Amino acid sequence: MSINIDIIRRLSEAFGPSGYEDDVREILIEELSKADVQYEIDSVGNLIAKKFYAENKPTVILDAHIDEVGLLIMHIDDNGFLRFEPLGGIDDRVLPSQSVVIKGTKGFVYGIIGAKPPHLLEREEMERVLPYKSLFIDIGVSSREEAAKIGVEEGSPATFNTPFIRQGNSILGKAFDDRLGVYVVLEVLKSSYDIPVNIIGVFSTQEEFGLRGAQVASFKLKADYALALECTAAADTPGTPPHEMSTRLRKGPAITIADRASISSPTLVRMLIDIAKNNGIPYQFKGRKVGGTDACMYRYSPLGIHAATVSIPARYIHSSLAVADISDIENTLKLVMRFLEHISGTR
Repeated sequence: MSINIDIIRRLSEAFGPSGYEDDVREILIEELSKADVQYEIDSVGNLIAKKFYAENKPTVILDAHIDEVGLLIMHIDDNGFLRFEPLGGIDDRVLPSQSVVIKGTKGFVYGIIGAKPPHLLEREEMERVLPYKSLFIDIGVSSREEAAKIGVEEGSPATFNTPFIRQGNSILGKAFDDRLGVYVVLEVLKSSYDIPVNIIGVFSTQEEFGLRGAQVASFKLKADYALALECTAAADTPGTPPHEMSTRLRKGPAITIADRASISSPTLVRMLIDIAKNNGIPYQFKGRKVGGTDACMYRYSPLGIHAATVSIPARYIHSSLAVADISDIENTLKLVMRFLEHISGTR
């Protein structure tokens, strides 16, 4: 199955920090409508798509979160500089000098994250990471009133302003966590008509803010299995010891055995491993017990679903630009399709 780079590009470049995922959702609605997939939107903004085959067939939830890490404007000073708080986990080290886009009441506004000039820093300031509370966003205005005129106010959301780039078999862009997982779920929903299994695609909101969307979905959806399709940190970079490289590019989808939020269903993990081996699909394990995904909410829901996480590796997630490899997306998609065939009994 060939990868649709144009859809990945649109998803990556779409504005969608936690709680403000509307633009991403609209792209998905457009694509689902083309494929005649039925969907609904719940009270927290989750987009839930359903493809039912028969009541006596297995039901699987495929979850991918549509939000990205971002910023929330909390204060505008008299000179028009914006102070912000992070939405989700962003390392302070990656913030200075980044280009950002703000969704104001009159459209998008662009700015840059500024800091105290280097030549004015005290020696001790030069030797430490600048905390985000010392930073500000400059949108090129000179007063609160000018900021208001172009639609920027307290409560306006923002995220990184990063164009998507394809370079050979590599892709570079923002929000790969988790727009790459979103892409996989979308493609499965569009292309799985011949597999006798019931699929519930959950494009969840506010994952980066505490798995909020999946928490709501998990209380009302019944299924036999749940897979969180994620994008996880690849640490195959200089300076990282091999045993601390949680995942590596070009080594296939990463199966999570356990993270900080949950222990994956051993039954489902074993099933995924066997499917990958039997179909010649490269795979790896997420090598560090860190982070947490929406799988937690399904695993420990009142119904206790068999749940696990399968992730596409990418370097530098939760920053302005990540790097991923197309082969890992392809192999993740293959693994999910073979999994559906396996539980349906057709393979």
